[in-house]
This record gives sequence, structure tokens and C-alpha cells, in this order.
Amino acid sequence: MASTDVTVPARRVRFGVAAKLFTTLVMIGAIATALTGLLGYFQAREALEKAVYDQLTSARETKARQIESYFQTIRSELRLLAASRMVVEVAREFRRAIDELDQAGVRLDQRMAVTGWYEQNLIPQMTRILGKEPPVADYLPVGGAPYHLQYHYIVENPNPPQRRKLLDDAGDGSTYSRLHAIYHPLLREAAATVGFFDLMVADPKSGRLIYTVQKEVDFTTSLKFGPYRHTNVAAGVASCSETADRGAICLEDFAPYAPSGGAPSAFMAAPIIDNGAVIGVLIAKLSNTEIDDVVTGGRRWRQEGFGSTGEAYLVGPDYLVRSAPREFYEDRQRYFADLKAAGVSEEEIAAIRRYGTPVLHQAIDTQATRAGLAGVEGTGEIVGYRGVPTLASWAPLSIEGLHWALVAKIDSDEAFAPVDKLERELLEVGAIALLVVTAVAAWFARSLLGPLRELTAGVRRFAGGDYSAAVPVRSNDEVGELCTAFNGMVEELHRKNEALENKNKENEQLLLNVLPAPIANRLRGGEHRIADGFAEVTVAFADIVGFTQLSAAMAPQEVVTMLNELFTRFDAAAAELGIEKIKTVGDAYMAVCGLPDPVPDHVDRMLRMAIRMVHITREHALDHDAPLRLRVGINTGPVVAGVIGKSKYIYDLWGDTVNIASRMESGGVPDTVQVTRPVYERLKDKFVFEPRGEIEVKGRGKVEAWLLRL
Repeated sequence: MASTDVTVPARRVRFGVAAKLFTTLVMIGAIATALTGLLGYFQAREALEKAVYDQLTSARETKARQIESYFQTIRSELRLLAASRMVVEVAREFRRAIDELDQAGVRLDQRMAVTGWYEQNLIPQMTRILGKEPPVADYLPVGGAPYHLQYHYIVENPNPPQRRKLLDDAGDGSTYSRLHAIYHPLLREAAATVGFFDLMVADPKSGRLIYTVQKEVDFTTSLKFGPYRHTNVAAGVASCSETADRGAICLEDFAPYAPSGGAPSAFMAAPIIDNGAVIGVLIAKLSNTEIDDVVTGGRRWRQEGFGSTGEAYLVGPDYLVRSAPREFYEDRQRYFADLKAAGVSEEEIAAIRRYGTPVLHQAIDTQATRAGLAGVEGTGEIVGYRGVPTLASWAPLSIEGLHWALVAKIDSDEAFAPVDKLERELLEVGAIALLVVTAVAAWFARSLLGPLRELTAGVRRFAGGDYSAAVPVRSNDEVGELCTAFNGMVEELHRKNEALENKNKENEQLLLNVLPAPIANRLRGGEHRIADGFAEVTVAFADIVGFTQLSAAMAPQEVVTMLNELFTRFDAAAAELGIEKIKTVGDAYMAVCGLPDPVPDHVDRMLRMAIRMVHITREHALDHDAPLRLRVGINTGPVVAGVIGKSKYIYDLWGDTVNIASRMESGGVPDTVQVTRPVYERLKDKFVFEPRGEIEVKGRGKVEAWLLRL
């Protein structure tokens, strides 16, 4: 009956009104907070998503108009230039001048000079682009005029490659150079004013580029039969050569152009018409730089409202980019890492590195690019080319002759960062509300069972091994005194435990200073008698010659200091070479290689250790101005190793191998290393030894020895 009376009150305290009220209040607060937070979160996300899409679409439309306007302006300017009387005269007269040079032929020295220039300048460039060295014959011009003009305007041009266009008259006395001096400054200025990277004139019959502003290696080559017959400029010239329409414009999409170092180049061509016939083709070479500047906003993404991850980029019908992604400019290393993580092939990455640009080499095949190239305008959340969710706005571009799509995007994480902030704030507000409810409910529970539950939990933690367990003292009654006593007990045991751990660490370090780590582990594991046989190790003894007499004239502190510094350097060399120091006796030093962990090159290591010891002793002698000379003896063979002693452990070696190694030292020559035949046989192909003959070894008679002089 008494037992029943005790149990019932305990259950009432544990599961009574206080616990039920606490649970009810917390649940009501949690449900109300969750509903309010979810409603606010989804409404804010929807509003922000719409705002981001509107901003991306606005930026995309602005850039689309800029790009379309750029091409429209270029188209108009090129059409006006092609219809001008000056350009008509250029096409007619330069073609005649080229014919004159063809008929005159080419001098051998000019041909050889041009060929040599190609070998030294163009072929290395093409090798970098192609990944292999092509034959120079594949790029050499054909005919007298190309060799003559490339010799004077490229090979002998006094200006650097980027400024070849500054040469007006090559001074060769030819009709071509006379005409070039007249027309070149005008055409150069026209190209610079309009913004053409290069302005060229082609002969529609031969396909030859009879004039260029930049004077690259395509100058005077044939686009029908020459090395660049398969390029996009050749396609543009071929198209415009067949139409006598003054309003015709032939636009060829960007492609790597070898004469410009593989840089992406587009070409816009217009026929040059005289008396209803096409006498030439005027070609504007367009650099990708202008397009890239428009799309990237001059690398000012943040100022244009794209934040940290937003950008716009162009793709062509082959899904290859026509403008470089933002990350390529801001963090090149991370850009390539993201490409690799997204599964881009090594060939594609290598091409981007080789050409120095992602344009025409990085493929972006996403839902946005596919829709844009299909002529569909839209927005949505997609997986971007880096494999992360993005918000994107896409649309096709309206440019005659080109099939491009423009995409503006921003990473979803950044776009929804304000919503994430709101989520955190809602969680904070909800947490505060729950804390208030919890505090009210906890007042009841804590006033009844709180202190005892905390004490019980502390005891359980302590029993589970947590010696830092402590419980709060919340009252001055008996329960508070009990908690205080418990905390004092825990603190005292914690201090004693820390002291014991520190002492164990000290003992561990002392043991490792005396014994090798594997042997120490065996002792700690409970093994009392440790003795092992090793089939083959290498033992070395070293001794300072005459140290007894030297030390007699020195103060004890000086003797100890000198030996300590010297043997410390020996210990460092041994640790570096994986050699186990056994002991030191006075001025003698004993070491072994090949135990307790066997190594195949123990003989080689020990000989190198001996060489270092001799050199270290010499250096030490110079530092201390003392006549220190070292003898070293080495032998290899079987030994027995084990731990002896109980109160003071020592790890030592026994056997003939040890004795003979000691005799090799005692019977050696100062400043040398004396070895036995087993050592000599193992290392005679690596080191030069001097035979010493047989020496007397106590207990063994005559033993052959060799010296390694240093």
C-alpha cells in the first residue's frame, strides 16, 4: 500500500497538469507561427520571382536592341562604302596592279624570305591552334603578286604586327604601292570610323584579297584556291560575287579565323558594282570584341543589375556561345572547374584554353537556348550550363543572315536571397513567439520537476563518461544544496582526471624517447618479454677520435654541450633517413637500419647516414674550433633485438653482426667509413671503396675491410 502511494504521486508530477499545459501552449504557438510564416514566404517568393523575371527580360531586350542596331549600322555603312566611287576605283585599279605583279613574277630572295617568315611566325601559331604542326606548304601564297606584296607589306614592314596598317607606301616602286599610298589612308580611316576590325576588297573572279587594311597573312591570297578557301570570309565573297544587287549584303556568322590567330571573326560583304557588273567585293571583318562588350555591358554586370551571378550570353545555331560567360572573365580557375564539374569534355576545355576564349568552343545546350533558337521567347527556372538552378529570360535575335538567341539569367540562390532572408526573419520571429509561450509553460514545469530532472540528467551524463557534466543551481533549498554538492564532486573528479591524462602523456613521451614506437606499442599492449630476430639489418658504430683527451681540457658543461649538439644533428639525420638510433655511450653513437620495420635499402641508407655523420662532425669541429674526427664502422647481417630492464628500459642488439660493426669502427681510420664485405658487395656499384685488406677482429680472426674515403 505504501509502495502504491509513492508511485502515484510520482506519475502525477511527471505527467500532470503542468506537463499537459506546457505541451498545449507550445503546440498552439508552433502551429500559428508555422502557418503565418509559410503564407508570408510563398507570397514573397512569388512577388520576387516576377520582379526578377521582369528585370531579366528588360535587360535582355535592351541588349538585343543594341546588338541588332549594331549590325544594322554596320550593314548601312558597308553598303554606302561599297557604292562609293572611291571603292569602285580601288577594286578596278588594285586588280590591274595585282595582274602586273603576277606577270612580273617573283624574285627568289623574296620567295625564300616569305617562306622563312611563315615558318618562324605563322606555323608556330597554327601549331598552337591545331594542336599539331601543319606543313608550311599548306599556307604559302600562290603567284608572283602575293609573294611580292607579302614580302613588302608583311615581312619587311617596319611596324609590329598590330600596326602594319600604318605603312602607306612600301617604296618598291610598283603601281600597287603607288595606289596603296593614295587609297590606304582613306580606307584605314573609314574602317576605324565605322568600327571594322579590318576592311578588305576581293576580286570576284580569282577570289583574291587584293586589299586589306590590317595586312594579315590572308592579304593577296585566293579565297577560291588558297589556304583559306573553306573559311566564312570565302563563303561571303562567293555569295556576293554572284549578285549585282547594290542593296545585297552577305553576312557570315562568327568562326575561328586562322590569319587572326584563331580569333572568332564574322564577315559582312557587299558587292562592288560598276556598269551593272560585279567588279569586286567589299568585306568588313567584325571582331567578337564589339559584340562581347555589348552583351557583357563592358564587364559591368553589377552596375547593370545582374548582381554576383547574373549575366547575358549569346548562342548560335550550333549551341556554341558568341559571347564569353561572366565567370570566364572574373574567375578563370573556377570557370574551368565548373565546366569540368558540369561534365564538359576535356576536348572542349582544351580548345577553350588553346584559343584563349570560350566563344565558338563552349556549348550551352539548355532549355533556354533550345527555346530561343527555336524562335520562342519566354522565362522560367532552368538548370544552367554550370549545372545549378537559374532564373532565365530568353528570346531569338532579329538579325538578317544570323540565327542567334540571347539569354539573360541569374542563379536562383542569389535571386531568392531576399526570400531566404525573410524566411530567416520569420523563423526568428516564430522562435521568439515560441520562446515566450515556452517560458510561460516552463515556469510551471520547472517549479515542480525542473531541478530534479536536471540533476538526474547530470548524473546520467557523468555515469556515461562526461566528467564535465554540471547542473544549474536554481534554488537555495535542499535540492539546490544537492546540486551544488554534485557540481563540486564533478569538478574535483574532472581535475583529477586531467592530471592523470597529463601524466600519462608525459609517460608516453618518455617511453617513445627510449624505445621505438612499435616496441613501445607492444609494451603497452601487455607484452613483457620482447625479443625478435631479424635476418638482415645494417648496424653502424661511430666514435670521436681522441675525445677523451680533448674533453680533459674542457669544462664539463662545454663537453656536454658539444656532444649534445653533435648527437642532436646525428638524430635529425637518422630521422630523415628512417634509421633507428639505439644508444650513445660516452662519445660513441650506435644506430641500426632495417628494424623494427624492415626496409629493402637499409644498407644504402646506413652508408648515407655515415657520410652525413662524418660531414656533420667536420662542420661541428669548425663551429667549435675543436679537432673533432669521426670513425664509422658498418656491417650488415642478422641480429637479435629486444628490450631489457624493468625499471629502466633499453632496446639493444646482439650478435656477430653487432660485434663486427663495432670492430669496424674501433679498427677504422679517422674521417672515413670502414665496411665489411657484405656491405661492400651490396654497394660497390653505387659508391667507390678502397680495399684495406684483412684486419684483426677479436674473436673472429682476420676480416676483410673496405674504406670509403670522403
